[in-house]
Amino acid sequence: MLRIVGSQYYFRRSVPLDLRPWLRRAEVSHPLKTSSKLVARQKAALLYAKTGQCFQEIRRMTTEPAQKALTAADIIAFYEQFVKDWENYHNVRLEEEETKHRVELAQQALQTKAYMQQVDNFLGVIAGYFEQTDAFLAALKQTQALNTAVTKTRETMLRDEIAGLRKLVVDIKALGSAITSAPALSVEEEQQNQPPQVALPPIKENRKNAKSRTISAMAQRFVLNDANKSADTIKGTKTTLDLFIEAFGDLPVSQVTGTTAGDFHDLLLGLPATHGKSKNRLPIRKAVEAAKEQGLETVSGKTVKNHFSRLSSLWSVLVQREIVPKNPWMQWSFNTTKKTERRCWTNEELSLLRQAQWEHRGISGRTYAGMVNIALYTGLRLGEICNLRCQDIENVQGVVCFHVRPHPEDGWSPKSTAGTRLVPIHSQLIKAGIMSFLKPDQHFLFPDLPTSSEGVRGAAFGQAFSKLKTKLDLPAEITFHSFRHTVSTRLRNQDASFRELWIDRVLGHEASHRSQGTMNYTSSIDVQNLKSVIEALEFPTFKLDLPNN
Repeated sequence: MLRIVGSQYYFRRSVPLDLRPWLRRAEVSHPLKTSSKLVARQKAALLYAKTGQCFQEIRRMTTEPAQKALTAADIIAFYEQFVKDWENYHNVRLEEEETKHRVELAQQALQTKAYMQQVDNFLGVIAGYFEQTDAFLAALKQTQALNTAVTKTRETMLRDEIAGLRKLVVDIKALGSAITSAPALSVEEEQQNQPPQVALPPIKENRKNAKSRTISAMAQRFVLNDANKSADTIKGTKTTLDLFIEAFGDLPVSQVTGTTAGDFHDLLLGLPATHGKSKNRLPIRKAVEAAKEQGLETVSGKTVKNHFSRLSSLWSVLVQREIVPKNPWMQWSFNTTKKTERRCWTNEELSLLRQAQWEHRGISGRTYAGMVNIALYTGLRLGEICNLRCQDIENVQGVVCFHVRPHPEDGWSPKSTAGTRLVPIHSQLIKAGIMSFLKPDQHFLFPDLPTSSEGVRGAAFGQAFSKLKTKLDLPAEITFHSFRHTVSTRLRNQDASFRELWIDRVLGHEASHRSQGTMNYTSSIDVQNLKSVIEALEFPTFKLDLPNN
């Protein structure tokens, strides 16, 4: 695709065999006017897509009947004009991006200025509080000095009393009273004669010991700082510690019991298998709730066993040193057999689902039908469907799309960076009436979906769908997430001209090929190409009507 002549890069592409008689050449070459390989790759990726469109247009011109007979000169003139148009288009796009960058810099400067103004206002407000605090501390210091002086006075008086008592004892002994021998000073008197000592209260001492014996401190001392431990052991121990501390806090090791280990065991078994593998990682308890809601694959028993094995190794050292009395991480059973694998819906199972009766007091049958239709004709995840807002339906280049994107104000974001995407709405969805869910002043597309106590929207729907599936006697391999498997499988089995890259873009998957050209091309995939992918989905035996209410 690229070749370098001197210091400049050129774009090369071979001409299809059926077009070579018209263009009178075996390949096309075009200067990219840059010596930067990165810029050349970006331009070449865009020019590759545009020349593909040009070849398609030439085929149409040479195959469809026209009023005027075309010649090879006409075709060559068309191609040369196409190249000029592409250069103009690229320059306009470059100016547009530079203007956008300048606007962003100006907005950032305004935000910084506003922030500094807020800081100045804040400092002006708290200045008075600082003065009050200084006055309070001065008064407190004066009170402490006074109390110290009183304490010293009382100490002097006590010493005088002790001296008087000693003199009295000596006088009694000298007079030879009935007491034959004067007893020695008691231990208490000796202690009274000693200067008072400052000692930490027992509670504070215990707290200090507890703080120095937290699970992170013990792991740092006996595992992470051990030069004999392998890098894999240290890395795995850190991962396990992060999970435990996130779930229960950095507890003193003396407070970790069998109950704590059991709770951690149950929590780990509910974690999605992909937890920790993306930048936008959910908190551990929300991740468990999301996995349950979306029917995601959870971690295996072998993974849980590995976490327990690392903690058990640490506790064995603590037991030997008598820091803890026993090891709560031992003698646990783990199911290490192969887990149930999710699969696609069959036509028979979809037919069975179409005839099922939805039963839920809070979530309408209309919402149920709308969500199932969207899942089947887009491959969106359950969480993505539940968090669709009315403003997430946009018209892009004449194509109506779902815009899946983060909603910071609602505390929700897609699973990964690739999850932020445009997904064209299938013509069957529009024909079925999906646009009727849009209402003025309505926030969510499906407003009757409740949010759980953990902040997960759609958890109740996931539970109700699981009950419906059980009622229909469907196998465990089928879940709501199976709609996504169905879409992915059918698209990849299509005998169509669209690319694997376009399918990944629609489904929000990371591209398997991570070259610079691939990443730039992915970000500029035309919406019409994505629409061709979506429209390839056909389910002739399935039709779930949208009720009016």
